Amino acid sequence: MVDSPHGTVRIGLGLVRARHLPTFADEFEELIHALDASAVDSLWLADIASKSVVDPMVGSTWTAARTRTLKVGTGVTVLPGRNPMLLASELASLAVLAPRRILPVFGLQAAQPCDRQLHPVPGRRGAVFEESLVVLRRLLTEDSVTHHGEFFTLDDAAVLPRPAAPLDLWLGGRADAGLRRAGRLADGWLASFLTPAETARARGIIETAARDAGRTIDDDHYGTNLWVAPPGADPGPARALAGAQRPDADWRDIVGDGWDGVAELVRRHADGGLTKFVVRPTGPVADWPGFLDRFTTELGPLQSG
Repeated sequence: MVDSPHGTVRIGLGLVRARHLPTFADEFEELIHALDASAVDSLWLADIASKSVVDPMVGSTWTAARTRTLKVGTGVTVLPGRNPMLLASELASLAVLAPRRILPVFGLQAAQPCDRQLHPVPGRRGAVFEESLVVLRRLLTEDSVTHHGEFFTLDDAAVLPRPAAPLDLWLGGRADAGLRRAGRLADGWLASFLTPAETARARGIIETAARDAGRTIDDDHYGTNLWVAPPGADPGPARALAGAQRPDADWRDIVGDGWDGVAELVRRHADGGLTKFVVRPTGPVADWPGFLDRFTTELGPLQSG
């Protein structure tokens, strides 16, 4: 178990891509069935339209309907370019049908350059992002919303039904401007491609921005994505993945070299103040039940609470 003064350690699984497109539905069904018998806390679906992954909103709905306790995260969903009013309705319905199991995380733009054309925005992306988040939060928490902003206009708008407990809205991002935005506007933060030293620094920036804005973020609402290279596999893809995003960093600070490597990264990030982790394999998984058995054996004991 990882003891953290900041809260309960939880470890989820991020689905990257399917093995083969013709068997995509069968593989996803195999994964969902195996998750019920594993120590995985949550399933996270990526917003990458050009890859063979299930859409995060559709996949969250399917997964929540097929399971009873598993939490589902949309991470990281591109917010600018989506209608925040319609998104609020979708998230509210999901949260009502699966209480306390829906974990939305939003980002500024698509990770894949070829996907960015799918998210056109009517103005400066950062400004659209912030106003979208404000509109989304108000619709999820207020009985009636009137909003006349730079990009969105609402008069006496309401989303029904709304969940009894407000949804926590997390943000991604690793640039300092994005970290300060998370402090000002978010309920939590999920990092990507940052070293343990960098996530510790980032948490401090977020906490300072939140304090300056007169707000607080729950102590255990800080997390990161972690990549695992399966033991015995060719380490080339893992190095390439880390190098493409962080050529300036040691790849073993970004990707866990086997299960021992990812467990060590969990401990190091937890020492810096993180408690939530999403483990993503560096490539397609040939045997989901076997992979999840190893996940349960190797990472399950690290979870607390």
